[in-house]
Amino acid sequence: MKKSVVVFSGGVDSVCAVSFLKSKYELYGITFSYGQKANMEISAAKSFAKKLGLKQHKIIDIGFMKELYGDSNVLTSSKRKIPSKFDYSIVVPIRNAVFLSVASAWAYTLNASLVVYGAHTGDKHYPDCRPTFAKKLESAFNQGEIDGINSKLRKKIEIWSPYKQGLSKSDLLKEGEKLLGNSIFKTWSCYSNKKLHCGVCESCNNRKAAFEKAGIIDKTKYLK
Repeated sequence: MKKSVVVFSGGVDSVCAVSFLKSKYELYGITFSYGQKANMEISAAKSFAKKLGLKQHKIIDIGFMKELYGDSNVLTSSKRKIPSKFDYSIVVPIRNAVFLSVASAWAYTLNASLVVYGAHTGDKHYPDCRPTFAKKLESAFNQGEIDGINSKLRKKIEIWSPYKQGLSKSDLLKEGEKLLGNSIFKTWSCYSNKKLHCGVCESCNNRKAAFEKAGIIDKTKYLK
């Protein structure tokens, strides 16, 4: 079976992306602690790595990024308020490029042919979620390993996302629920650092809307 490295946050998107690919790939998960407020997602990632039977699951501490990002965005800043709908303050500068660089380095060492992150069609406001961005990264990474690829020491990688395949968040939820049932409600989406989903941040609102669109009764516990 071909190998795939998945950027695995413990959120709905990455968990459901794994559900979508599970029958086709041997999956390796990589989770990043980058100084985000929502550290509950790390616990969710650990739990779902076991549930989904990932071949390996690595949690990588890049907490130094919090200092570099400073107050540039609301996800790492302790001072800025998280909005209830999309605002550019939510965008963490090239966060996915940082994640995909490390994930791709691991993929080359594993001879994996696919690197995955959970971006979907609803992420159109985020430049580093768009397939055009991922395609350019893919090209650059393969160029950086071109001699190894040409000599058959490395496998050429493809960077894949649900977005690339035209899948929405609700499409992903349907796939995830088929495999995981009610466990899907244990995924973590909230941007806040609370014991339950806050229910009012942009990510919680997107989660609620996606469950509704998918026709799945949302059993997630929200504070509001």
